[in-house]
Amino acid sequence: MRRLIKNPEATEEVFIIIEALAGNALDKGFQRFTATAMGRQILAEKRSLLDSLRNREQLAAQPKHSLAAHYLNFVTTEQISADGLVEPSEDMRSTRNLDEDLLLFANRQRDMHDLWHTLTNYGRDELGEVCLLAFTCAQSPNRGIAFIALVGVYQMIKRYGWAVPMTVLRAYRDGKNAEWLPAQDWEALLQQPIGQVRAKLNIRPPQRYQHIRRFDLMANG
Repeated sequence: MRRLIKNPEATEEVFIIIEALAGNALDKGFQRFTATAMGRQILAEKRSLLDSLRNREQLAAQPKHSLAAHYLNFVTTEQISADGLVEPSEDMRSTRNLDEDLLLFANRQRDMHDLWHTLTNYGRDELGEVCLLAFTCAQSPNRGIAFIALVGVYQMIKRYGWAVPMTVLRAYRDGKNAEWLPAQDWEALLQQPIGQVRAKLNIRPPQRYQHIRRFDLMANG
């Protein structure tokens, strides 16, 4: 955690912390996933969400206001790729001996991260990442993610003040109130208008986060 605080871009440290503290979170998530018709269909079809997100030509062919178009704009603007989390996650000992279905689920969860950035409007700045971790923890409880988020709150208070705890709590509550995202048909949702997807999944605008970010940009502009 000290190394992550020193370098927030050190994604490999995130996976080390999550692996150390996650307990049986992956197994619980997988059981919930396989209890859904869509989860079982995804496993039966052996889908790779990563393949869909890597195919920028296919993403660019989708309508202007689709989730795919917004996702492509996000990763292009941020100069990142769908492969960004793959290499750091491959060093996790806990994923080396998973059976095929459980590994597919674990990888699918990993590959959703930047899609969720796009959908929730939480940016890749440090506060946005903390908020998205809180949202993610509400969706899929995990002590490792919760620990990183809590330490992140403490760090962000130093920068933004006491508006941070309520902002992150709002992100957590929004995650609780949203539909369960891991079992969604993302391959189909990518083709749909992003506003329609947000409405369907009950994704609320992150107004508290956006207010802090606007004020910060104005103050430092």
